[in-house]
Amino acid sequence: MLIVQNMILVKERITIMLIKSKSLKGYKLNSLDGEIGNVKEFYFDDNYWTIRYLVIETGGWLTSQQVLISPHALIAVNQEEKYISINLTKKQIENSPPLEYDKPVSRQFEKSYYEYYGYPLYWAGAYMWGPYPYIPSDTEKWIESDLNEKAWDSHLRSTYDVSDYSIHATDGEIGHIDDFIIDVEKWAIRYLIVDTRNWWLGKKVLLSTQWIKNISWKKKEVSINLVQEAIKLSPKYTEEALINRDYEKELHMHYNQKGYWVDEQPKKED
Repeated sequence: MLIVQNMILVKERITIMLIKSKSLKGYKLNSLDGEIGNVKEFYFDDNYWTIRYLVIETGGWLTSQQVLISPHALIAVNQEEKYISINLTKKQIENSPPLEYDKPVSRQFEKSYYEYYGYPLYWAGAYMWGPYPYIPSDTEKWIESDLNEKAWDSHLRSTYDVSDYSIHATDGEIGHIDDFIIDVEKWAIRYLIVDTRNWWLGKKVLLSTQWIKNISWKKKEVSINLVQEAIKLSPKYTEEALINRDYEKELHMHYNQKGYWVDEQPKKED
């Protein structure tokens, strides 16, 4: 069973911690020289289903632009006091490439953003984080992104916008997205929390993002390569439940699916 800790170090492999995105909403962001605001929502890519930016509500501190924080900047998540520590100063954030409110996050903006902070490009490489399968902790060993390397294309989506998308099994609709389960080590969305109240008396189920067959962004529909009956009989999920590896194994065994942790390379510290 996993050890629950109030302070989760996201740059070191202490434990795998899965947290609901709605639980993280409202967490304070503490920079190197003071609080900068609260978590508002997340942008994720539609290829790896990985969080690429935390969207920050700054209040009166910086109102001229959207403030986006990459997981590269995150140091620790404190569940007890509900804050996230980052390794940036207010001045660095204020001087970062501006993104107007209600404007989409373009690839042009991302290139400027990543160049400004010196982060490895997540879309240039074979792994979830570009040249890495995880977010590297030692910035001095970051690999300079090869701009000539074949890059994969993706679009950023907002967790706010995708909430309430309908979920379709191979033999019919089964519910809608209620929330997302985020792995705060790799900042990957591991599961969709699906509300099936209109079908099975209010039961909620977890479905891995790896089981998604296709998505219609226009129709706001997510198709899962599973049948309704299998989903109906899946291991029980409750809002209060701790999602540990034992539960994950039971869930994947039920669907006869391989766990995401099997192929993903573990983080190694020198």
